[in-house]
Amino acid sequence: MTERNLPVGGERAPGPVAGRRPGASRSEVASWIRAAGCVCVLTGAGISTESGIPDFRGPQGVWTKDPAAARRSTLAHYLSSSAVRADAWRSRLEHPAHRAQPNRAHLALAELERFGRLDTLVTQNIDGLHLQAGNSPQRVVEIHGSLREVVCLNCGARRPMAEALERVRQGEADPACRTCGGILKSAAISFGQPLSAEDMARARDAAQRCDLFLALGTRLQVFPVAELPALALQSGARLVIANAQPTAYDALADAVFRDPLGELIPALVEAAGALP
Repeated sequence: MTERNLPVGGERAPGPVAGRRPGASRSEVASWIRAAGCVCVLTGAGISTESGIPDFRGPQGVWTKDPAAARRSTLAHYLSSSAVRADAWRSRLEHPAHRAQPNRAHLALAELERFGRLDTLVTQNIDGLHLQAGNSPQRVVEIHGSLREVVCLNCGARRPMAEALERVRQGEADPACRTCGGILKSAAISFGQPLSAEDMARARDAAQRCDLFLALGTRLQVFPVAELPALALQSGARLVIANAQPTAYDALADAVFRDPLGELIPALVEAAGALP
């Protein structure tokens, strides 16, 4: 087979890996899930669109329709401008994640854990829907943080997001930390803010240990998270990609699907024997 360099960014590229045939069927992938000793799943915004939460870069994406959203999500702008923070808090009041419910894809991944096949679920999403669907916190790595909490950027105190939003509704445009008076922000990771080293280590370890890696609803463009499929491939795992748009890893994957995830993932999990 042809040797190909893995698509990576921001860090040294791993060594070459044999090219893969992106042609396996659903039944084949289901058999891989059934036989796997360790499955690692990576999810992106595409898994939550069926719950009413838009993605970021698609035609109806947050950044496509609202260019100011990227500014609100940049730490330097957030820290330097009370107007940006006030705009961010107004936006949080209206965020669809507060009303969203897990869809069929989320629920199927929770069943996959109960079936004993899911080792680790790494999600780029901040909506908390995997936990709401029933996946255990011990199995989920919210690599980009969570919208369900706020954190003080001065003292590190954390509180439920609902409390801060109620303060905004009561007239506080830019609520401050009640412990130290510092700036509050959602516990989601902003541009310019480092990822948790502990969470990233867990994700890398899971990718290197697994024998089957599922990348669902992500274009695999954001690094260092996008290196996880490369680590799995280097360790000999099979790679399955399901995403509406092409990804840089498609030519290296063992299977590639463009189907809606709310239909595809339950079908795969059921065929593997993990759904009643």
